[in-house]
Amino acid sequence: MALVVAVVGATGNVGREMLNILEERKFPASEVIAVASRRSQGSKVGYGEKELTVKALDRFDFSTVDIALFACGGKVTAEFAPLAAEAGAIVIDNSSHFRMHPDVPLVVPEVNAEAVDGYKKKNIIANPNCSTAQMLVALKPLHDAAVIKRAVVSTYQSVSGSGSAAMDELFTQTRAILVNDPVEANVYPKQIAFNCIPHIDVFMEDGSTKEEWKMVAETHKMLDSAIELTATCVRVPVFVGHSESINLEFEKPLSHNEAREILSKAPGCLVIDRRDDGGYITPLECVGDFNTYISRIRDDKTVKHGLNIWVVSDNLRKGAALNAVQIAETLIERGHITA
Repeated sequence: MALVVAVVGATGNVGREMLNILEERKFPASEVIAVASRRSQGSKVGYGEKELTVKALDRFDFSTVDIALFACGGKVTAEFAPLAAEAGAIVIDNSSHFRMHPDVPLVVPEVNAEAVDGYKKKNIIANPNCSTAQMLVALKPLHDAAVIKRAVVSTYQSVSGSGSAAMDELFTQTRAILVNDPVEANVYPKQIAFNCIPHIDVFMEDGSTKEEWKMVAETHKMLDSAIELTATCVRVPVFVGHSESINLEFEKPLSHNEAREILSKAPGCLVIDRRDDGGYITPLECVGDFNTYISRIRDDKTVKHGLNIWVVSDNLRKGAALNAVQIAETLIERGHITA
């Protein structure tokens, strides 16, 4: 049999990407259903060469659905994801609501595919934070080879991570500056055009932001709780594509040549690392791609076993929509559902 898949939040950036990726990867669905809030009911969204008519979430019957991909905010997810799970749909949720729940697997298939086996406790699987997802795709094979003791990451995160309004704000501010009009900041606390803001999500008592906390907590849940990790998360004036500068300290020796060889063979990774002008990947070049790109691989001689890497990925894809679809594919591969 083929599977019935509902995409909840189908009119948003991530929901639209989920529809694109389901079609691109030829996911074995007999039917794909677009679901969103009542105000979007009756509108159209693209699915390959087809157009889907959006159905209202508060009236939708999930008992007919095998997999429900949720791409909406935490409040909506908190209300409707459990209802979908109770109706029999396996929920794959992109919000942060269930990520740290002890009975909900948090999964990046290249990192901990076996964790999907625990979905039956709640019938829900969580997608990690976008910045964590791409980082762990690169860190997992290196950790397996030499055991990461400590990681220091600085992120350069695009505005699409904040939604459509943030993308509009970057465009509007950029245009205003170029024509000498007043600049207004509504989505972000400061101007984002031609600027960078070291503040993503809310501040916590210890001075870190919740985005930075997520990277630590999710790494510990998915990869290894013994890794000491510290993060500084920065919003930059890029529309799509997150970048990360990562400094690693290992328990065992691992040269840049060995790391390059390991990463070049790792699932989900693509190494572009030439030591000349342009021999690296920028966020502009990763947009629309499935891969996590790794560049600037080099030894860090300030510690005993140190390494620096540059990691870039399309945050709407691997950081959200692609990872959700890959989780669904993993459920099939591991025999939990039959296509």
